[in-house]
Amino acid sequence: MEIRLEVFSLVPGHSQGSYSVILAESNGNRKLPVMIGGYEAQAIAIELEKIKPTRPLTHDLFANTLRAFGIRIERIKITRLSEGIFYASLVCVGAENQQMEVDSRTSDAIALAVRFDAPIYVASEIMDEAAFEPEDEEVDTGGPQRSPESDQAPAPKTWVEDLKSMTTEALEAALEEALRDEDYYKAAGIRDEINSRKD
Repeated sequence: MEIRLEVFSLVPGHSQGSYSVILAESNGNRKLPVMIGGYEAQAIAIELEKIKPTRPLTHDLFANTLRAFGIRIERIKITRLSEGIFYASLVCVGAENQQMEVDSRTSDAIALAVRFDAPIYVASEIMDEAAFEPEDEEVDTGGPQRSPESDQAPAPKTWVEDLKSMTTEALEAALEEALRDEDYYKAAGIRDEINSRKD
């Protein structure tokens, strides 16, 4: 049995260069934290926030190439959890409705899923083993779900809190700087703070 998930949030991890993408059960209350690298976190964040990078990122290039050849990603499956590492696959459909399954890192699969608006599924036994109930426990972003693919340092843990003390004009300048530096994860956080002041 498989359970459908949705991307719920992205949070910095405890270890250098790590983030957690929190996947939420579509028809339930459980959350599944998956540790990913900084680059993949940015790739997910810019698509969720609809930020247009100055040039295509790797995941954009791959998605555009698939579309050019008439291939779409129909769904993502998280198939296995072994020694703290999640394993996933892309279920793709070709131009002649030929279905194929491609092995993928979970972080890359999620980054592509948000670009194709493809549903994410996880085996129920993985959910039972690794998910948590929000009211029962906090997310442990430094847990065993490791991602060795990136050594990029995350933004300092206090930067989100620092945004609240900045003026709107300063935030807009910081947003321009983050986009210029291609720090899309930080740009998404700054834009969230700007938008929260318009409510």
